[in-house]
Amino acid sequence: MCDYFTFSVPGFQFMPAFREKLWDGKIRLYSVHDQRLYFGLLSYVQKFAQGRKYPCICQENVKNIHSIKDGDLFDYIVSLKLPFDPHDYQFDAIRAGIIFKRMLLVSPTASGKSFIIYLLIRYLQDHLNKKKILLIVPTTSLTSQMYNDFGDYSINNGWSNRDNCHVVFAGQDKVSEKPIIISTWQSIYKLKEEYFSQYDAIFGDEAHGFKSKSLTNIMTKAINADYRIGSTGTLDGTQTHKLVLEGLFGRVFKSTTTKDLIDKSILSPFKIESLVLQYSDDICEAAKKLKYREELEYLITNKNRITFIKNLALTLNGNTLILFSLIKHGKSLFEAIKEGSNDKRRIFFIYGGTDAERREQFRGITEKSKNAIIIASYGVYSTGVNIRNLHNIIFASPSKSRIRNLQSIGRGLRKSETKEIATLYDISDDLSWKRKTNYTLNHFKIRIQMYNEEKFPYKIRNLKFKG
Repeated sequence: MCDYFTFSVPGFQFMPAFREKLWDGKIRLYSVHDQRLYFGLLSYVQKFAQGRKYPCICQENVKNIHSIKDGDLFDYIVSLKLPFDPHDYQFDAIRAGIIFKRMLLVSPTASGKSFIIYLLIRYLQDHLNKKKILLIVPTTSLTSQMYNDFGDYSINNGWSNRDNCHVVFAGQDKVSEKPIIISTWQSIYKLKEEYFSQYDAIFGDEAHGFKSKSLTNIMTKAINADYRIGSTGTLDGTQTHKLVLEGLFGRVFKSTTTKDLIDKSILSPFKIESLVLQYSDDICEAAKKLKYREELEYLITNKNRITFIKNLALTLNGNTLILFSLIKHGKSLFEAIKEGSNDKRRIFFIYGGTDAERREQFRGITEKSKNAIIIASYGVYSTGVNIRNLHNIIFASPSKSRIRNLQSIGRGLRKSETKEIATLYDISDDLSWKRKTNYTLNHFKIRIQMYNEEKFPYKIRNLKFKG
């Protein structure tokens, strides 16, 4: 069984521990020493046993699920006097979470995961006597946003987020008498078991954004939490990543797809303009020996490329989000766009060092603006930040991360009264020379493959570029 739950980590051959022969590049989910396996993988154990005709005996407490009738759940949701009704896929996710207690909810970005979490928490409070609930998120922006969302959902039913929720991030008190704690995982993962044992239920939003070791520490210490529900917009496509999260939370429950939500007009119509900058032969030949870091450095410091992005951003109608990877690149873009715009246009620069209060302030201003520009790091704005009034997204930095790219696209999919269609401008750079394809163009090909898999409409435009 140890071999059955052993997997190679993607890219292990490039990791220092493997190169220094300190690790074999594999992750083992089943511990031979103490013969333990994460509870969320029980169904895989049963499959393993059935395939080999081994007997598999489960104790009654392992089979424990909570029964609920659809009509009773529907009546409860109606009683909350919500500002809008849940969609069918949201109702199904809420029902599954209540019944199975453990679940990894995979629901697309902008599908209303915070609404699902809110309704689950309210039900656990009102019907299952869950007195202490922990909601973990990966960023400080999400702590504030989740808190505010809960307030918005409760506007008609008398439930107060101020009375029920305590928000924790760096420097905040981690202990509160309030029943719901909303915290970043970074703020609490080093705390002892005594702290986590108080919780009856744990929710992990944007679960893909947690470091697996830190998340494991939290979930292992929460010995009294029988409800464990994780949520994410997407998984990275690797079996290892999926099984680690399923082990800590439970089996994947896929609620719907982005394409289905767009087809049903729940999300905004969406298109992708893939802009391939084609450099001159002289530049391509000179760049053929560049290593990845050197190629990236060339691109983010290229003044003509910065000017191209500046001109693109300033000519677009509506609110625009420009995403970058490295801070110095973001600062260069901000300075160029600020210099090229008129004084009336609102332009914001947001990165990891921008405090949560200012991020929320910028988000609020953008919701009320018609032509604001946010220049933000992928790390801050690709995950969980909710801006409905967003018309354009520009990928200013190359990225091959499936999760990051899908989460970033989700920033533009929320509907608003001022938006007819959302557009992603995916900028890539063709520095290929003869048979050698440059690194970041390969990343672009990975993104195109993802667009095909997700059935996103896209056009590729090759642009001659004076780099």
